[in-house]
Amino acid sequence: MLSHLIQFSLSQRLLISLLSLLLIGFGSRAMLNLPIDAFPDISPTQVKLIIKSPGMTPEEVESLITQPIEVELLGIPDQTVLRSISKYALSAITLDFAEGTDIYWARQQVTERLNNIWSDLPGNISGGLAPMSTPLSDMFMFTVDNDNLSLQQRRYLLDWTIRPALRTVPGVADVNALGGFVKTYEVAPRRAAMAQMQVTNADIVAALRANNRNDGAGRLDQGEEAILVRVAGALTSLDDLAAIRLDNALGQSIPLSQIADISLGSLERYGSVTANGEEEVVQGLVIGLSGANARNVVAGVQDKLAELQASLPEGTAINVFYDRSVLIERAVGTVSLALLEAVVLVVILLVLFLGNWRAAVTVSMILPLSALFTFFMMDRMGMSANLMSLGGLVIAIGMLVDSAIVIVENIVSALSRQEGQQQARQKNGGTPLPRLHIIFRAVKDVAVPVTSGVAIIVIVFLPLLTLQGLEGKLFGPVTLTIVFALVGSLALSLTAIPVLASFMINKGGEREPWLSRQLLRAYEPLLDKSLAKPRWLVGGSAALLVISVLVFPLVGKTFMPTMDEGDIIVQLESIPSINLENSTRIVKQVEKELLSNVPEIQRIVSRSGSDEIGMDPMGLNETDVFLQLKPVAEWQADSKAEIEQKLR
Repeated sequence: MLSHLIQFSLSQRLLISLLSLLLIGFGSRAMLNLPIDAFPDISPTQVKLIIKSPGMTPEEVESLITQPIEVELLGIPDQTVLRSISKYALSAITLDFAEGTDIYWARQQVTERLNNIWSDLPGNISGGLAPMSTPLSDMFMFTVDNDNLSLQQRRYLLDWTIRPALRTVPGVADVNALGGFVKTYEVAPRRAAMAQMQVTNADIVAALRANNRNDGAGRLDQGEEAILVRVAGALTSLDDLAAIRLDNALGQSIPLSQIADISLGSLERYGSVTANGEEEVVQGLVIGLSGANARNVVAGVQDKLAELQASLPEGTAINVFYDRSVLIERAVGTVSLALLEAVVLVVILLVLFLGNWRAAVTVSMILPLSALFTFFMMDRMGMSANLMSLGGLVIAIGMLVDSAIVIVENIVSALSRQEGQQQARQKNGGTPLPRLHIIFRAVKDVAVPVTSGVAIIVIVFLPLLTLQGLEGKLFGPVTLTIVFALVGSLALSLTAIPVLASFMINKGGEREPWLSRQLLRAYEPLLDKSLAKPRWLVGGSAALLVISVLVFPLVGKTFMPTMDEGDIIVQLESIPSINLENSTRIVKQVEKELLSNVPEIQRIVSRSGSDEIGMDPMGLNETDVFLQLKPVAEWQADSKAEIEQKLR
């Protein structure tokens, strides 16, 4: 079979060349379209419910909302974990499903169960399914700053201008709003006046509902025209509220302002956002859709914000303090640099050890072709380019050239040997062997050993594909990348490399490279001494093995590689009973102290309490402090570890 493949490749060199060009095209396209992220998505198929219940204590939330919903959700097929957390005015319920479960099917099942019990839950609750995201979906954070606008106006700008626009960006699941005040119209009944006028709360509620609606009243014909009739009764101001009239038990018509205080207010706040210890700010948080290309999502958000800037009020600035693409670029950039360095090093070694630049170039072509084949297969398998998958390609770089080296080296040797034999045949009147036939025989001689060697390496990595759960999601991409690269290098070594060698490598005398001669000169005496004293060699090897076993426990270990995002996050925790006002005041004091004592900090943004959607239900006593650092050139500290020590 291998002989037929090699023979077909050399007899159809134009076809193989065209197929190689197609591989370059499709591989390049796949490389550009691959989703890019820092880490592989290790989260299970997950559905989250967020139920808001204003005013309810954790005990009421647990007994009236969380427990009934949990009981209703029991028994959904493929459900593996059901957990919940009940806090003041908030219930967060999370369901994990078995690997491979379709997320849309899972969300549909949860929605049907929730609808079955929704009518039995307290009437003042709101919420439902959380955005279809993962724990790693927080991709972009920014503040809306304008000295001429109040916190309420900035929050209104975020809620009704910026947020709707960003939700249209492909890959955005939702935009979370934090901080500021949500404008409300408040009606506070005066009990004494209500008793005097014989008006109840139900009367006030009914009057508000009846006087806050627009409606259509049909149309009127006027001559040859039809005029639409519309009744505009929706409330638009405090004066409209004050002018509402309601009838009491005595049949009197009373204005609402006579029995209630009417004013502007805000919804109850479950958290706050502060900046630089000076004032509260309004924050937007972009949540990415599960499985979305993080780099494309962030780029789309940045483009949309730039497009919106012209329509925002004068003086409004969108200040970004967290950008997921920075981490992605650093992670992928680090691996890409290591990949480039490995390729350059391999090419240099090929030139030095082969001693023939044509042979070295031929062998080195296996690297980009195998990489493009790997990217193509990653794209077909729905994988992303991340620290783990690209790391597998880096690991495989040294192994990719093995097959090509053996094949090209044998081709060079065969052509060198046949040169003298061809001249002798011509003198004797014989017919010289065709050059392609010599190359075919050279490749055929080593095809089976080369294939066996690659197959053994691939088999060694295959058990990693049997890992399940978190381990499988982490090491699966590494294994698949290595397998794709090795299989691609083997296929190309048996097809494209012989064709390329037929164009690149000339016939001529074979001479041992200078570096190989020098290494061989040093190696032969060492080999003789080792064979003369085998006990010393075995004893030394055993001693090294024992030392390695003893040193191994001292080597640092971590489950995931540490990623330097450039900035620092500090978590603060106060007493559980603290209120929002005091929590915000303490956070401002901490921010001022950090700015005055750590000169490397450029800006601080802190978030206390829960977010608007409830994706991260922190208490009022919990705060995340985002520290934006100055450029490294402006640091007084020698390292980031020294800055962290200052913070402590």
